[in-house]
Amino acid sequence: MAKSVLKGSARVQAQLNGIGRELQGGWMKRLLSRVLRRAQALPHLNAGFLEGASPEKDGTPVAMAAYYNEFGTENIPARPFMRRTIAKNQDQWPKLLAASLKAAKGDLEKALDMTAERIVTQIQAEIESLQDPPLAKSTIDNRLRVSRRNGSIRRVNMQTAVKPLIDTGHMLNSVAHEVVSD
Repeated sequence: MAKSVLKGSARVQAQLNGIGRELQGGWMKRLLSRVLRRAQALPHLNAGFLEGASPEKDGTPVAMAAYYNEFGTENIPARPFMRRTIAKNQDQWPKLLAASLKAAKGDLEKALDMTAERIVTQIQAEIESLQDPPLAKSTIDNRLRVSRRNGSIRRVNMQTAVKPLIDTGHMLNSVAHEVVSD
């Protein structure tokens, strides 16, 4: 008699465990859904080449020129300045945001703006410091030839002429940020 009661209680316990898991899973799903809805309503920052930035002189959107430089094309070697910026700095960003929150006295939008300004500076520093892969000799010669032809309109010295990501400085100066509240 005791054996059958134990067998029956084991089945009941298994059913109760299954119901408990279902209830817990539903509870967890509802909680996670609520947390995600609230997180989506929080402001966030975007840093890089934003929509609406003025295009290059030839009409190419600056974000597209940055993409070509980042990943390369058939004729341009990859110069991954964004990926290097992220790799070098991403571990600092949570601390930077925490310090910005403290400085902004808890104002999240102001703290995000302060953090984004620093990230823009980091992207620009990577653009300015990137040297590898070097420019082709033909590109350097072309830059010097154009600068001589334009005279005082655009002065280029040899140091600037050999910088891979800096020709006119337009891409460098187009790095921007925004704080977005959805």
